[in-house]
Amino acid sequence: MRIVIVGGGILGTSHARSAVLRGHHVIHLEREPEARGATVRNFGLVWVSGRSAGELAVANRSRDLWEEIGRSVPGVGFRPAGSMTLLRTADEVAVAEDVVARADAADRGFRLLDPDEVIAVNPALRGKYLAGLHCTRDGAVESRVALPAIRDALSATGRYEFHPGCEAREVTSSSDGVSVRDDAGRVHRGDAVVLCAGAAHGGLVREVAGDLPVRRVRLQMMQTAPLDEPLTTAIADGDSFRYYPAFVGDTLDDLRTRQPQPEVAAEHRMQLLCVQRLHGGLTIGDTHHYDEPFDFDVAEAPYDHLRGVVEELLGRDLPPIVRRWAGVYSQCTDPDEIVCRREVSPGIWVVTGPGGRGMTLGPAIGEDTADAMAL
Repeated sequence: MRIVIVGGGILGTSHARSAVLRGHHVIHLEREPEARGATVRNFGLVWVSGRSAGELAVANRSRDLWEEIGRSVPGVGFRPAGSMTLLRTADEVAVAEDVVARADAADRGFRLLDPDEVIAVNPALRGKYLAGLHCTRDGAVESRVALPAIRDALSATGRYEFHPGCEAREVTSSSDGVSVRDDAGRVHRGDAVVLCAGAAHGGLVREVAGDLPVRRVRLQMMQTAPLDEPLTTAIADGDSFRYYPAFVGDTLDDLRTRQPQPEVAAEHRMQLLCVQRLHGGLTIGDTHHYDEPFDFDVAEAPYDHLRGVVEELLGRDLPPIVRRWAGVYSQCTDPDEIVCRREVSPGIWVVTGPGGRGMTLGPAIGEDTADAMAL
């Protein structure tokens, strides 16, 4: 079959990969010279630890797919580094003790470590904390270079064409298949089309699919100059428990009641996530803003808070901050769906709304859509 993919982010690229691996030919359109949205404005984390019970199997399958991709496409920079959530209060330790005792703890690779055990796993963590929740199933990729590396591998098959700077304007379906007209008037014909337009919920997506159960979420992040030692795991703080469904329960409710977040963290709905890039710099975030219209500038107070938390956990000063940025991602609001996936007309599919889980779940979402399309 001939499949047209619209959108060059992690979802579009994952769908293209799934189709090519099944022997089909892919025409891949991206309106920018290179993907510039949430796909590259993220941590590159493959975050199994925080997923809900209902999506844990999908997350683990996707993580294994990333490992396969990393072996065949070394340029994605996959490493099974795991993560360490550092706990600074007794209430945070109690949440960790709760999840480690659950039946799915082994599927998440959970272990609760004392400070000496934490340092044995990640010697850079010489700061102040009571314990660490270690997750061996988490991993990381280099989000800014992963997609070009995957595309190069797909191009080598002879069944993949990437068209950058090519914005889809119209999609039509007929008994002969589908047609996508771009902004230069060219028509790309195929047997099916998959629209993976990320946080662009209007325009063509709204025209073909109407209103979908999705919302947009804005976040702020930053990156340091290279750290002069390896950070052998990704790290998180106890505030991350508040934002991931894996930790929901009575013990988390007690934490929320007894341990309010600092004012700036509560205002910006913050958690700490931190991962070291292959060049040595640290990517640090993040915030969550849900009410549109979003600010066009970035606030400095969240960066100050995050820097202080990382320095407390590392027990040292951070290298200089070399860049700051904001990003917007699409989040499905239906609690029963991992992603918003619809066949809106014969042969026309819309897939959007992974909700900050695009890097984690992208490969598995691409496979599942290929199954739904009977590719």
